[in-house]
Amino acid sequence: MARTPVLAAGGIVLRQAATPLVAIVRLRKRNEWVLPKGKLDRGETPRDAAEREVNEETGHDVAVHEFLGTLVYESRGGSKVVHFWRMEAGAEPVRKLMRDVKAVEWLPLADAVERLSRGYERAFLENVGPIAMAAGIAQSGTSIARTPEPIRIETISEARDRRSLVQKMRDWFRRAA
Repeated sequence: MARTPVLAAGGIVLRQAATPLVAIVRLRKRNEWVLPKGKLDRGETPRDAAEREVNEETGHDVAVHEFLGTLVYESRGGSKVVHFWRMEAGAEPVRKLMRDVKAVEWLPLADAVERLSRGYERAFLENVGPIAMAAGIAQSGTSIARTPEPIRIETISEARDRRSLVQKMRDWFRRAA
């Protein structure tokens, strides 16, 4: 019997610089570099979970902007469905990192893609990173824009492009093998 997918949310977190920087976090448990994300708490919306998880994992308050897409992959417990938003972080952290996170790196997009430990996250960031960059970084002090929650993956306007992402992931895995 198939297990119910684990729902999670996170962000492609940008910080203003001469070249915009992307946040990636190093997990303490496996020493892996990943995108900031985490599971939804009971009754929490994906958008609210994304903001909370990014705050906890990067130490930064963020402005949440447009929804960027959904990454679905298999983990030890079954399928994991992660919704991502474009976010803007302030220049300085405002809190300590959660215990599960060893470090945060702020890197140019290409370097962030290269540093990520998981192939499916590299493929995802490689595809949505340029979209996040093109959307621009909002100026400091902008209020957080509430974006609609994705109701189902099929309702996401970019769903028709899922095949190209899957194909790119297959190509990447073939090259890595």
